[in-house]
Amino acid sequence: VFCYTDAGYLTDADDLKSQTGYVFVLNCGAVDWKNAKQSIFGTSSAEAEYIAEFDASKEAMWVRKFIFELGVVPTIEEPKSMYCDNTGAIAIASESGITKGARHFYAKVHYLREVIEYGYLKL
Repeated sequence: VFCYTDAGYLTDADDLKSQTGYVFVLNCGAVDWKNAKQSIFGTSSAEAEYIAEFDASKEAMWVRKFIFELGVVPTIEEPKSMYCDNTGAIAIASESGITKGARHFYAKVHYLREVIEYGYLKL
């Protein structure tokens, strides 16, 4: 299972919120996807992408267990690959401490860091 994430920065002209999008692909077919306005305001494109990665990481944990329970894959030991096109967002997610640029985020979005540290996901 692969996951591709993306975000549109400041896509809503009324409230200046960004857009989250992700798709999970298994055997060349989409098995889960989402496109929605972000509930948290990001102050940069890297933050918007990081929030999109966070949303996708929550869904990835569910997809991972669901696919395993179906018996489609023999094991869930390897981390699932998640692809993001923003190096700033990847850097924020990969840092173990609170970086200057990410210190104002809500604590809940740092869930992404935990699933990377535990080896469930890799960027």
